[in-house]
Amino acid sequence: MDGDWIDRFKGLSRLPEDIRRDLVAGSRIMTVPEGALVFSAGQQADNLLLLLSGTVRVQQRSDTGREVTLYRVHAGESCVLTTACMLAFEEYAAEGVAEAPVTAAAIPRKLFDDLLARSSVFREFVFAAYSRRITDLFTLIDDIVFQRMDVRLAARLLELAGEGDTIRTTHAGLAAELGTAREVVSRILAEFGRRGWVDTQRGEVQLTDRPGLEGLVRSAAER
Repeated sequence: MDGDWIDRFKGLSRLPEDIRRDLVAGSRIMTVPEGALVFSAGQQADNLLLLLSGTVRVQQRSDTGREVTLYRVHAGESCVLTTACMLAFEEYAAEGVAEAPVTAAAIPRKLFDDLLARSSVFREFVFAAYSRRITDLFTLIDDIVFQRMDVRLAARLLELAGEGDTIRTTHAGLAAELGTAREVVSRILAEFGRRGWVDTQRGEVQLTDRPGLEGLVRSAAER
């Protein structure tokens, strides 16, 4: 397997040549189609996945079917939940879904354990990524517990829209993003619509007044 993919990950490019050769020889490239499960709750974590392309949405589902999005893994990143499960020899407590076709380098557990023991550079890479994502998860908890839902929804709409104004999603999808009920999202979107900030259609949200949404988020941050 070509080892050029290693240089896509900050930190791994510093690997000594012998460790680099072992990583290339012992890993494999895998693909997952859009919409497929990358891993599921209760499954053993047998490979550390380093994403080369695509996006994985990591989400938790309750017994009643309610979903909450924990974070996303993008190209050039690894999954903190997979890392935690591999370190602790535990099963997944959430699931990962491919939001777009995914290509990843899969590092099997035996090689993962070996490189952790042998290479300080590999250890630094693993634990630095782990630390960054844990910080993100604490931010998510803070948002859920302390921030107003209308502010969180406005911020997420702006994030999902990126440079554009159209978001292909449903009220249920936005509720899963924010860890709330679909009815709550529908009520807030209706209020945003009355203010002229958004226009909602089936499976789509159109931003019609981006400065209005930005003003709501900014005013909450300044308090």
